[in-house]
This record gives sequence, C-alpha cells and structure tokens, in this order.
Amino acid sequence: MHVLIVKFHSALPDPDVRELLERRTSSVLVMPCLLQKYYTRKASSGDHVGVHVFESEESLDRYRNSEVSRSLPSVYQTTSPPRVEVFEVLFQLR
Repeated sequence: MHVLIVKFHSALPDPDVRELLERRTSSVLVMPCLLQKYYTRKASSGDHVGVHVFESEESLDRYRNSEVSRSLPSVYQTTSPPRVEVFEVLFQLR
C-alpha cells in the first residue's frame, strides 16, 4: 500500500477551491486502485492537501500520470508547483 500527499496553495478564494474539489470527485472516484482520498486544508497556511491511499505503487504511478492529476495546477490556479510526497505503508492499525 502507498500514500500520496499533494499540497498546494491556490490563488482562488477557498469557497471556489472547495467547489472545484467537490465537482471533480466523480473523476477521482473512477481512478483504478485508489482506495481512499482525504480532502484536507492546513488552516495555518491555507494550503489544500490531498491524501490518497493506493493499493500499489503501480496504481499510484497511474494516478500521477492521469489527466486528473496533471491538471491540478491549472484547475486550482496554484501559486507554485504542488508539493508531492510518496510513502510506503509499512502496516496499518485497523
């Protein structure tokens, strides 16, 4: 299992970003092998953070190369390139 964390800061007002996030959920739902996605926001910086859980590294790579993923900077009008981190899950509690 792998976790992908994507952080970005948008030039758009927060309500607009949330609306876009919600509007694009149907595109994210059909992504193969995406087990879960958490939509979060870091209040102190205003950054939006997507936490994605994949069943394999291959699934994660397919997502990162998808149009949904590649379009993030233009759709959300990011102020700089998104910050991306990838983690391998060692084990889970539940």
